[in-house]
Amino acid sequence: MMRVCWRARGIPKRPQTGDEHYKLDATKQALPPSNHMISQSESLDGLSRSDGLDVSVVMPCLNEERTVGVCIEKALSSIRQMGLQGEVVIADNGSTDCSVAIAEHCGARVVHQPIKGYGAALMTGIRASRGRVVVMGDADDSYDWTAIAPIVSAVQNGNDLVMGNRFIGTIKPGAMPFLHRYLGNPVLSFLGRLFFRVPIGDFHCGLRGFSRQAILGIGLQTTGMEFASEMVVKASLRGLKIAEVPVVLAPDGRGRPPHLRTWRDGWRHLKFLLLYSPRWLLLLPGLALFALGLLAMTVLSQSVVVLGKLGLDIHSLAYAGAAVILGAQMVVFAVFTKIVGEQAGWLPPDNRFERVLSRVSLEAMLILALALFVAGAVLTAVAISTWSAGNFGGLDPRVTMRQVIPAVTALALSGEIVLAAFFLEVLRVAKHEDRTVP
Repeated sequence: MMRVCWRARGIPKRPQTGDEHYKLDATKQALPPSNHMISQSESLDGLSRSDGLDVSVVMPCLNEERTVGVCIEKALSSIRQMGLQGEVVIADNGSTDCSVAIAEHCGARVVHQPIKGYGAALMTGIRASRGRVVVMGDADDSYDWTAIAPIVSAVQNGNDLVMGNRFIGTIKPGAMPFLHRYLGNPVLSFLGRLFFRVPIGDFHCGLRGFSRQAILGIGLQTTGMEFASEMVVKASLRGLKIAEVPVVLAPDGRGRPPHLRTWRDGWRHLKFLLLYSPRWLLLLPGLALFALGLLAMTVLSQSVVVLGKLGLDIHSLAYAGAAVILGAQMVVFAVFTKIVGEQAGWLPPDNRFERVLSRVSLEAMLILALALFVAGAVLTAVAISTWSAGNFGGLDPRVTMRQVIPAVTALALSGEIVLAAFFLEVLRVAKHEDRTVP
């Protein structure tokens, strides 16, 4: 198979210089064969140690026969020019062309990941790598593998993660689709900076370097394109030192459509950012909705509000009540999500959150629920009294609904708080059980 692939493409055999830094010493641990498979669930024992290499270049690969050889040669050349010992690891994701044969011929080590996905392939390659510094990037020749020295140097100087930034570097004509360049990447990168307070201008640059030990310790799990966001987000949440350097992006040389799907993968990135930030997904929108609903309810329960030609009456009051209830639910779910995230390990511990939560007891929440229930009952009694005054006949809804809607809202909130109080207590019990010494 290898000879057929090489002869069909006329690619010359790689020269053997005898002085190649990417080769391991004979005294080092033998490398696994090229068909060695490392799953994402495999234990990190033994994989969290480097084998004395300075740098590993990891490239995901799925049918990249036109470019993978060029990328490998450029990466190995860079390693030699830096005077470092290193390797190139190709994380094959099920190629059906000659990519694997070409990669092995060019001096790379190939590992296989049958689970489809950008993240799945890269995590396999990272776990299989042997260098203290890892540089990852695509095998489509869109990034300049001869210019990775600034990334490697930045990691060696103490940064845990060094991102490439194409926007402060160079994006050559035709290298990035219009929607990606002016909508997708800027918007998602802005949200990433806003949600996680990380000063990175290009969240999705595929060329980046990092300390292998540090990145293996943050629990990367996603298998798709959102892996790019997950690495930055989790590095930020766990307090890793992050920097960025300008890089050049050129049109890829694959001669086929990219694996990236604009809307599908864009949504996966956005979903990941939201799920890992309950503060922006639930807490802040919930507080805003609750405050606006409460303000509107307070005003509209007194009288009609006229804004120009627009008159807000009891119908708007009903929507205000719904806003209050939904806002309260969002705040409660933000707290639950934070607790579950910390217990599961995908959100880091937050001491300030723990201090605030420790002051919220089951008894205090039940007292608040009781107060709301009494308020709702009183308003209900007032509404019934109004109805009684009219001999339980027809009533003017513009009068009675100003009593009924706040009453129903207060009663609903009291029930919500009771349920939330007991569920919070369940989460606390689960947390204490996790800490119990067997």
